[in-house]
This record gives sequence, structure tokens and C-alpha cells, in this order.
Amino acid sequence: MSKDEVILLDFWVSPFALRAKIALAEKGVEFEARQEDLLGEKSELLLKSNPIYKKVPVLVHNGKAVNESTIIVSYIEDTWPTPSLLPPCAYGRATARFWADYVDKKLFDGGSKIWRSKGEEVEVAKKEFIEILKVLEGALGEKEYFGGDSFGFVDILAIPITAWFYAYEQYGNFKVEDECPKISAWIKNALRGRVLRVVILNQRKSTSLLAC
Repeated sequence: MSKDEVILLDFWVSPFALRAKIALAEKGVEFEARQEDLLGEKSELLLKSNPIYKKVPVLVHNGKAVNESTIIVSYIEDTWPTPSLLPPCAYGRATARFWADYVDKKLFDGGSKIWRSKGEEVEVAKKEFIEILKVLEGALGEKEYFGGDSFGFVDILAIPITAWFYAYEQYGNFKVEDECPKISAWIKNALRGRVLRVVILNQRKSTSLLAC
């Protein structure tokens, strides 16, 4: 059987592309990451593969394109089912997808609102973001990861966005560790993995420049 061709259209600062890279790494899938010049001329492959939004990430698997990061991670889970990123029971999978949806709708936009705000609006945005984190702390509970004892679907969607936390903290003048210690502990647990740690720290070095 011929080897799968797996190409990821990437952008160095995108936490959403990082989701796909982490999922592929967790599955042990070899892939080629192709950097896109989103601020300049986008490649013909990107424009062809994602003609609606014209953005990354795009996963091209044996010539077929899959768009949108959460959908890509779901596709990776379905295509390479071992090791599983989702719980074995239907209820567990439904719960994971609920929190994945919450992360998608709240976490990145909530944090970005901090550095996009000015004056008194910054304090309001900071409080809203901390409340989002506290809701996630409630979902995490006393577990090491959102899925329980093992790093999984919700963790993969959320952990890349934490690479932006340093910028949020600098603009908002707060520390996630002080406000949400369980979230801080979860981040440290997630970064223990060798591959994941390297990917996230490289990403953090890039995004920390935004806070300078």
C-alpha cells in the first residue's frame, strides 16, 4: 500500500494551524508543513483548497483538502483512530465536543479582545477573559486534562491558544496563574510531552513579540 501524502498549509503564528500539527504529532502521522505568506501572495494550492475563506490551516490528504482547524482535528481522529483523542463512550465524546465548541467560540476571541481594547475597555475585556478561564476551570475540575488522565481532543484545541497568554497578560496587567491556578497547572501538564513542548515553546517565542 502506498504511503499517504499529508500536507499542512501553515502560517508561523497561527494557533489554529498548531492544532493540526499537534493532532498529527499525537497520532504519529508524518506530514509536510508548507508555510503560507498570508500577508503577501497566497499559494495557488491554498486558493484552490480553501476558496471560500482563503486561510490556513488546510490539511491536504492524498489530494483532498480539509478546512477549518476543529474539523481538521476531527478528520485526523477519524482517519487515524489510534491512539484515540476522544473518550470511548458516546456521552464522553458529546461532552468533549461541547467544550471544544466553547473553546472555539470564547477563548481566542476573548483573549484577543484584551489587546485590541484601549483605556477602561481593557479592564472589562480582562474580566471577561478571566471568567472564560474560570468556566474552563470548572470543566477541568480535578482532572489532569479535559478528557481525564490523557491528553485529548479538547486539550489539542485549547493548548495552542495558551501561546498567546503572555501577550494577554502584558496588555491586561494580570497573571493567569494568579487568577486561574488550575488552568495554569493544566498548561504545565500539557507541556510535559516532548513533541508538544517543543512546538508550543517555539510558538510562544513568536507570539511574545506582539507584547513588546
